[in-house]
Amino acid sequence: MNEQEVTTAETDELVTTLSRDAEAAGYHLNPDVDFTKGLVKSLIVNERRYGYRACPCRLASGDEREDLDIVCPCDYRDPDLSEYGTCYCALYVSEAVKAGDRQAGSIPERRPPAAERKKRARSKRGSLSGLSLPVWRCRVCGYLCARGEPPDVCPICKAKKDRFERFLEPAK
Repeated sequence: MNEQEVTTAETDELVTTLSRDAEAAGYHLNPDVDFTKGLVKSLIVNERRYGYRACPCRLASGDEREDLDIVCPCDYRDPDLSEYGTCYCALYVSEAVKAGDRQAGSIPERRPPAAERKKRARSKRGSLSGLSLPVWRCRVCGYLCARGEPPDVCPICKAKKDRFERFLEPAK
């Protein structure tokens, strides 16, 4: 079977798995079933092509280390969900989009160009002083995450965003 021949059963199975995992962690797949299945099929194609599930809406290099930031779910999912209600490819959506209270629209690409990503990776090695984002701590379970804003829902204990506190500040 070549990389383009993805069966309906394979797609449905991965949609079920992704949906179950997303909901368990406080996330939601796009409720447009046909759209979601198309994206999931592309994830399967990319997994066959590259050996990892690169975001179907971004150009993968074929080098997993270079593409770790765009392996689904990508590094940009949470800030995109917080700001726009969907991730870049719209596989994941916010509660408001899922409920129909907010429209999903196009969003700008957050992924920096390759040269900038490499420069950032070199400068971040080695110490906490190189943090570029604040670290948030869930006051309920202690979960830590480094990102611009805390998640809407803690992926561990499901506490809401307001239960997070700043734990570490980024370097100035």
